[in-house]
Amino acid sequence: MIRPHRPPLALTHVRRSRLSLCLRSPRPWPLRPAIPSRFTRHRLVLAALFLITHAQPLRRSRGGRQYKNQTKSTRIIRGGDPGRVVEEEVASDRPNRGGAAALQQQPASHGDAGRLPRGVPAARREADGNRRAGTVAPARVSVAAIGSAKVGVGVKVGGGARVGVARRGAPCRASLIEPDGGRLVDLVAPEEGGRRAALRQEAASLPHRVRLGRVEKEWVHVLSEGWASPLQGFMREHEFLQALHFNAIRGEDGRMVNMSVPIVLSVGDAQRRAIQADGATRVALVDDRDRPIAVLSDIEIYKHNKEERIARTWGTTAPGLPYVEEAITNAGDWLIGGDLEVIEPIKYNDGLDQYRLSPAQLREEFARRNADAVFAFQLRNPVHNGHALLMTDTRKRLLDMGYKNPVLLLHPLGGFTKADDVPLSWRMKQHEKVLEEGVLNPESTVVAIFPSPMHYAGPTEVQWHAKARINAGANFYIVGRDPAGMSHPTAKRDLYDADHGKKVLSMAPGLERLNILPFRVAAYDTKQKKMDFFDPSRKDDFLFISGTKMRTLAKNRESPPDGFMCPGGWKVLVEYYDSLVPSEGSSKLREPVAA
Repeated sequence: MIRPHRPPLALTHVRRSRLSLCLRSPRPWPLRPAIPSRFTRHRLVLAALFLITHAQPLRRSRGGRQYKNQTKSTRIIRGGDPGRVVEEEVASDRPNRGGAAALQQQPASHGDAGRLPRGVPAARREADGNRRAGTVAPARVSVAAIGSAKVGVGVKVGGGARVGVARRGAPCRASLIEPDGGRLVDLVAPEEGGRRAALRQEAASLPHRVRLGRVEKEWVHVLSEGWASPLQGFMREHEFLQALHFNAIRGEDGRMVNMSVPIVLSVGDAQRRAIQADGATRVALVDDRDRPIAVLSDIEIYKHNKEERIARTWGTTAPGLPYVEEAITNAGDWLIGGDLEVIEPIKYNDGLDQYRLSPAQLREEFARRNADAVFAFQLRNPVHNGHALLMTDTRKRLLDMGYKNPVLLLHPLGGFTKADDVPLSWRMKQHEKVLEEGVLNPESTVVAIFPSPMHYAGPTEVQWHAKARINAGANFYIVGRDPAGMSHPTAKRDLYDADHGKKVLSMAPGLERLNILPFRVAAYDTKQKKMDFFDPSRKDDFLFISGTKMRTLAKNRESPPDGFMCPGGWKVLVEYYDSLVPSEGSSKLREPVAA
């Protein structure tokens, strides 16, 4: 077949920023066979290779600026040495939504992946489907160097080529992280418009009332302030099953958000039959004095399989689990879920309500302090100087990363705890002394109470603790050894592996936006007479003081080594254990101090 032949493309010049091609036509187009010469084919191949290898990267990073959908985020990852943390800045093609949402990992689209031939590898099918859908698969991070002044990190996006290099001290995003679901849930009835008064009147008139125990009231508090956002009330069955089996629930926008512990309310069989016989859709929730607390609407009642719930939450059904004995063993055989509306903010009138700041109030406080990063530290024990060292070192590292004003959220757990834990009121007194004596800087520290009850469910529960702090505005979470763990109730060993908590947090679904900060091991340096980071090269110089040993010293009115805890804080701890003695005249046996 004979057809007009276009003149070949001639490569005239190449610049750094673009490839210029021009057409050369030395004579009118003759009629000739449409078969390009070998020289022409060679030039076309060279031009195509140049475009493939140079034009795409230049489009992404021309002039050092970000183009199109390119965003940057900062993440903390676990280093190679024990306790070592590496900072990295990751460049990716995730859609730039602005604010803290840009830190959120976008779900990959797999809708078109199946259109590729069967022989194409799965990673390539996923990457191709993501390109067509305008998204990029989650980044896979590999550490290139650890311990130097500059830490390089290569990132593979969607199984493709390395596209980013990190540098210590790079600028970081300066806005609070968005709550799960995009908005903070507030389930307290507003006073405006008479809604609160109307709800109180309705609750008093409802024929069916569910009485709340201590733990259930604490969960009402948690739900009402949005700690469990986007959850709108006690879980219905589909939410309960997702939390139990997936440690996450699907939000209204289709995304999975972390929810590792069931937040449920139980009823007995007789009450279940009465509610269903009347066809009631709304019930009142009342306290132990029969005072209305909230209204649960659009209710759903379903079976409470206690054994399955315990086994999947704790990984064991052994007797002696504190939360199980407190809130599950004697609970009803049915669960009731629905939308919650609370009549007024939950108060305890114990002198500590001023510390019970809601997520919205905490966000306002962080904004007032102009915080550009918030790192949360949860504890249920008194603060010693090892804790303080970890927190001050974390702030220093965040400053080195480029943040201007990172703020610490010192967030002791304020709900149900087991009997041998130091009570909340005494812990708060001890925390006040830590701030008064300058162990922690009051200007960069916010002390508040986290109202959740404690499960002691190890890696499962620590996800809940981390998720709740996202809703409070924290984008960094400090995690230590055996978080939310306890001793096995029937065997002489820990219930969970000490390292599994931080490992699970780094992989947990729905927590991709949260930066996990693992503990560096701190111990008492007998040479320097202070708490310091453990140095394996001179391990004989360090003394590890366990929580059991600390409590035993306080019970016996013995002083710890100088520099272990601030004097005022230790005095509070001794006073607490003295208060457990019935009278001054009673004899108190001294407990042996563990080595």
